[in-house]
Amino acid sequence: MIDLTTLKFDAQGLIPAIVVDSQSKAVLMLAYMNEESLRISMERGLTCFYSRSRRQLWLKGETSGNYQHIVSITADCDKDTLLIEVQKDGPACHTGAPSCFFNPVYEGETPPAFNYESLMEMLAGRKAQPKEGSYTTYLFEKGIDKILKKVGEESTEVILAAKEGDVPNTIYEIGDLMYHVMVLMVQMGISLEDIRREMAGRHVIDHKVKQEKMVK
Repeated sequence: MIDLTTLKFDAQGLIPAIVVDSQSKAVLMLAYMNEESLRISMERGLTCFYSRSRRQLWLKGETSGNYQHIVSITADCDKDTLLIEVQKDGPACHTGAPSCFFNPVYEGETPPAFNYESLMEMLAGRKAQPKEGSYTTYLFEKGIDKILKKVGEESTEVILAAKEGDVPNTIYEIGDLMYHVMVLMVQMGISLEDIRREMAGRHVIDHKVKQEKMVK
């Protein structure tokens, strides 16, 4: 562990902190810390920042409940920037988006590798900032009833394709279903982490049930 006194705070006594999801590695936000907020973060295990506009400390999640539980804090080679890996209780952005980074500026020719976190960020971006002509925006504008209807329709399509033994079509319909379920998740404020925790809990329960059956 490095000595905190070796960190290079700027003239205002601040150091930039890049916050990353410890599981998906998605960049969540950029904020600033001073020595006091850094020490509070380390003592409480929760991110605490310094607001340059309000000129005061702020504990992330104190009013929203979207706390960020610190997994690790790492300084870069020059010791003038911090990388903070966290497990988050909710959206990182004040708009309700999972990440503060959802406004495309430039896209190269090579498409980014697909991951569910990026898709969730895109969906949240469409909800926070509607885009004309976007099907996702259309669903959010129509609201929960329309989204639920689509989830029901796509569930039926999966069943019909699977019943016919059509593997390629079943895969296609599952993709449609997963997309609409994720739209529903964004609409209801449910994160991928919420689902991970739920599934992890079920895995433990299933393991216990199997053990009980073996004993009997």
